[in-house]
This record gives sequence, C-alpha cells and structure tokens, in this order.
Amino acid sequence: MVEWTLPERWDAGDGEVHWGAFGEGPAMVLLHGTPFSSFIWRDIVPVLARDHTVYVWDMLGFGASGKDSLDVSLRRQATIFVDLLQHWGIETPRVVAHDVGGVVALRTTLLHEMTFRSLTLIDAASVTGWGSGGFFQAVHAHPGAFSELPDWASDALVDAKIRSGSHMGLRADARQAYVDQWATPEARLAFYRQYAQGGEEHTGELQDLLGSLTVPLHVIWGAQDRWLDLDYARRLVEALPRQTRFSVIEGAGHMVPEDQPGALLQLLSE
Repeated sequence: MVEWTLPERWDAGDGEVHWGAFGEGPAMVLLHGTPFSSFIWRDIVPVLARDHTVYVWDMLGFGASGKDSLDVSLRRQATIFVDLLQHWGIETPRVVAHDVGGVVALRTTLLHEMTFRSLTLIDAASVTGWGSGGFFQAVHAHPGAFSELPDWASDALVDAKIRSGSHMGLRADARQAYVDQWATPEARLAFYRQYAQGGEEHTGELQDLLGSLTVPLHVIWGAQDRWLDLDYARRLVEALPRQTRFSVIEGAGHMVPEDQPGALLQLLSE
C-alpha cells in the first residue's frame, strides 16, 4: 500500500487545501497537474528535502483538498498559489510544475508578478494546443454528458485516462491511489468540473509574455509523452527566452515522476 499524507490544512475561503512542507533549506514548491495530485511527487520529495524545504499541495478539487468548490479553474488555482506563498512566508522559491501546474505557475509569475528563483516545467501545458482535441476537449466541451455516466463507466474512464499518462506502466497500488481520489459521487463531479473549467482560455493571455520571463528556466519532457508530444515541447522552448534549458528523458511518458523518477531527480538536483 502506498502511503502519502499532507499534514497541513489551509482555508481558501471556498474550500480546504491540504499541504505539507518537508526538509530544511531554500524553498522549493512542486505543483501537480491533472488528473493527479501531490501524490505524483511522493518519490521525489524525500530526496529534494535533503537540501530544500519542499512544499507540496493538492490543488482545490484534487487529492485530499476539498472537492465541493464550484470554481476549480486554473485562474483560481493561481490565486490560491499566490495566497499560499504568502501564508508560507516564501518570497523567491524554486518552482517545479507538471502538466497544468505549469499554467498555474506561469500565471502566478507573469500575471500576479510573484518572483521565482527558478522555474522548471515538466510536460507542462503552456503554449497553444494543449487543450485541443482528444479527451480533454471532449470533456471540456460536454462536461454534463460525462458527469451523467454511471459510476462504473466513469471509474473505468478515469482509470484508462490515468494509465495512458505512463509509458512504463504504473504499479497497481499507485494506479489505484490515483483512481481512488475520483471514486466518490462528489469526486466524480469534481473530476469533470476541473476539465470543464480548465481550457486554453487560461493560457491565451500568457502567449505574448512567455518570452519576457527572466528567471532561469528548464523544460523537461518525457520522450514518449502521448498527451503532449516532443513537437509541443519544442514549440514551448521556442516561445521562451533563448537561454532556456531543454532536457528530454527517455523511457518516460507524460507522468515523468512516475516513469523515470531517478532521471528526473538527477536533473532537478543539478
């Protein structure tokens, strides 16, 4: 059985956010994506915590955080992140963001003008094209139809979606942990709600600002990502300042922290 618990609670006003801080040293914040939670960092945190105070949190509507909020949009997640940084008393953290956590991080620094020491984007939604076509667009356009699926069909869909994010294949207990967070009536509604509210409208206003980032940037990508492929990654790198570092991890799909945690840790430790 996989153990992962966030011990702290913070009232966001429209829901309770669960978070945790581990280790001692310079601040580092890890942002998860969808349909995941901070659970995706469980193998990464103990190593990074040897030299950093590592902060992780479940976005509102995800993981252990409250799932009854009516606003779980990426705009809302970014304002929560701003408030959390202030709550934690952090001014210039290193930020590592996966999937739509990249949108949250980019909005936080580009639109809310929060200062980062560095920003690492891992298979991150960012430039145009991340929300078009496929599963994401189908749910975004028709959330009501999906939310009316019987429980067994919804659970099977969630399971298949999560499995498709891994190239190596998830351990059974890890896969079950991801699926279980969406396995109650309230959670099923939250699953479709975050897709309905999480489209490219949240990155449109960022496109002309990406090249203005001044913090050290590192883009890390899974070579076998079936959700956002390497062509997408290259378009992101081209939109960022020329000094952006770009690393590709072989043997990894979209869920790099699951498929190749050792290779990812090596890059993050550098």
